[in-house]
Amino acid sequence: MVGAALEDRSAWCGVIVDNHHVHPAALKIAIGAKPKGSILLVTDAMPPVGGVSDSFVFGGEHIHCRDGRCANDRTLAGSCLDMATAVRNTVRHLGVDLAEACRMASLYPARALGLDHQLGQIAPGCRADLVALNDRVEVERVWQGGVNVAGEGDGRLQRSRAVER
Repeated sequence: MVGAALEDRSAWCGVIVDNHHVHPAALKIAIGAKPKGSILLVTDAMPPVGGVSDSFVFGGEHIHCRDGRCANDRTLAGSCLDMATAVRNTVRHLGVDLAEACRMASLYPARALGLDHQLGQIAPGCRADLVALNDRVEVERVWQGGVNVAGEGDGRLQRSRAVER
C-alpha cells in the first residue's frame, strides 16, 4: 500500500511524524517521492495529549504513555503527538523548512478536504483560525474564528505531553 501511495502522483499521503510510527529516513523518502503539497501532517493523538494522565483505557486495554509512545505491554496504540510537535519534528528531524511544515499541517489538509477556500491559509474570506509559534516552534497564542482563545498568559495553553526524539 505504501508503494502504491508513493507512486500515485495524485494521491494524498498523511504521515505521523512522531518517530514511533515511521522512521525519519522513510519519511524523508516519502516527502521526496511525492509532489510538493501532497504530504499531510496528521496525528493519532490519544487522551494524554493536553491532559494530565499518562495512562488510559482503550478498547478494554490499559494503555500507558512513555516518551511520546502509547502502548499496552506489547502493542503500539498511538502517540502523544500534537500538531505543533508534528510541525517541530518535521522541521528538526526531516529538514523541512518551517513554512512548508506549517503548510503540511494546515493548507494541504484543507486542500485534500476541498476546504482550502475557507481553511488552511491567511486570505480574504478564510476563517481566521491561527496559531502563533515562538522561535522554538512552540504554541504561544491561538485564535479561532479571529477570537483569541489561548495565550498571552491566560493559562489556557497546556504543555504538550508529546516528547520529541
